[in-house]
Amino acid sequence: MTTSSSTEKPNRGRILIVDDERIILDLTGIILKNRGYQVITAQSAADGLKLIATEHPELVLLDYMMPNMDGLTALKEIKRHHPDTYVIMFTGKGSEEIAVELMKAGASDYILKPFNNQDLVERIESVLKLRAVEMQNRALLSERERLLAEIADWNRELEARVHEKSEALKRAQAEIVQSEKLATLGYLSAGMAHEIRNPLNSIALFVQLIKSGLDEAERQEYVDKILKEVDRIDAIVRKLLDASKRPHFEISEVRVDRVLEETLEAFTPQFRQKRIQVVQEVKSIPPAIKADPMEIEQIFTNLFLNSIHVMPEEGVLRVQLDQEDGYIHVRVSDNGPGIPPENLPNIFDPFFTTNSRGTGLGLSVVLRIVKTYKGKIEVEKSDGTGTTFSVRLPLAA
Repeated sequence: MTTSSSTEKPNRGRILIVDDERIILDLTGIILKNRGYQVITAQSAADGLKLIATEHPELVLLDYMMPNMDGLTALKEIKRHHPDTYVIMFTGKGSEEIAVELMKAGASDYILKPFNNQDLVERIESVLKLRAVEMQNRALLSERERLLAEIADWNRELEARVHEKSEALKRAQAEIVQSEKLATLGYLSAGMAHEIRNPLNSIALFVQLIKSGLDEAERQEYVDKILKEVDRIDAIVRKLLDASKRPHFEISEVRVDRVLEETLEAFTPQFRQKRIQVVQEVKSIPPAIKADPMEIEQIFTNLFLNSIHVMPEEGVLRVQLDQEDGYIHVRVSDNGPGIPPENLPNIFDPFFTTNSRGTGLGLSVVLRIVKTYKGKIEVEKSDGTGTTFSVRLPLAA
C-alpha cells in the first residue's frame, strides 16, 4: 500500500487504485501522476476501504477479480458508506451481464483489461467531470432546501407578527368603540335627564295629592302602581347619569380587599336565599389606591348582581384577588350557563340585556368606572361551565 503525488503537474484530484496485480498499480499510477493526479494504491479491497475512509479520494479504480473480497462486494461497500466517492471498475471479462451488474451496483464506468492509456485517461476525466456536476447539483439542491426552510421560517415569523399586530389592532378598535359608546350614552342621558326629570317630579307631586284624597281601594292600588313606575323611571335616569358621566366623587385611600369583603357581606341575604357558596382566594393583598370607594364598590356590586342572576341555586361564586404587573387584579367567576358567543361583543353596550327586568346599564356603568381609573375589564372566559370577568385597576390609579 503506497501513496505518492506529482510535483510536476497541478493536482487534478485524488484517485485510489485497488488491484492485486502490482504491475497494474505501477503502470496506472505512472499514467495518472503524469497527468497531475494524486495517486493512492492498495493491493486488496480491505486496504482500499480503509484508505477511502481516511483519504477520501474522488475516484476509485477498482479491480473486479480479487482474492478474499472481490470488486463487486467492495463496490457495494463503497457506495453504501462513501457515496461521494465514484468508482470505475477494471475487469478482464467483457460480458454484458457483468457490465449491467456493475452499473446497477453503482459503478460510474468499467474498463476492460488490457486497457488503452488514452482511453483510460479519457474515461477518468469523463467520470470526474460527471462527479463535479453532480456534486454541484447536490450542493445547489441542499442550498435550495436551506433557503426554502429559511423562507418558511420567515413566513411563520411574519404570520405571527401579523397576527399579533392584528389582535392588538382589534383590541384598540374595541376600546375606541367602547369609548364612543360611552360618549354617545353621555349625550343621550344628559338630554334625557333634563327632559324627563322635571315632568317626573310633577307627576309624583300630583299623584301624591290624588292619593291623599282618595279612599277607593282599587284607585289606591292604581296610584301605588303609578308611584312604583315613577320610582322605576327615576332609577333608570339615575343609572343613565351614572353610566354617562362621573357623578360627585370623593377621592381617598381605598383598600380593594376591604371593599370586596364589605360588598360580599352586603349580598349575604341573596347568597343564603339561593344557597350560593362564596369562595374567596386572596393571592396577595395589594396596597391602597386613591379612588372613590363608592365607585369601586359599584364595580363589584354590579358584577355580583349579574352572577347571582344567572347562577342556579347552590351555585358557586369565586372571587380572586391578586397584584401583578402594577395592577390590582380581581376575577369574578360564576358557574352559570355562560354568555352566548354572539352576545359577547355587546355586553358593555348601554341598554343591552337578556334579562327582561334589567335595564342593560350595569356593565356600562362598570366600564365607565374602570375606564375612569385607566383600568381594564374583559370577559376572560365564558362557556357552559360559567363566566369569569377580569378587572384590572392600576396601582397608580
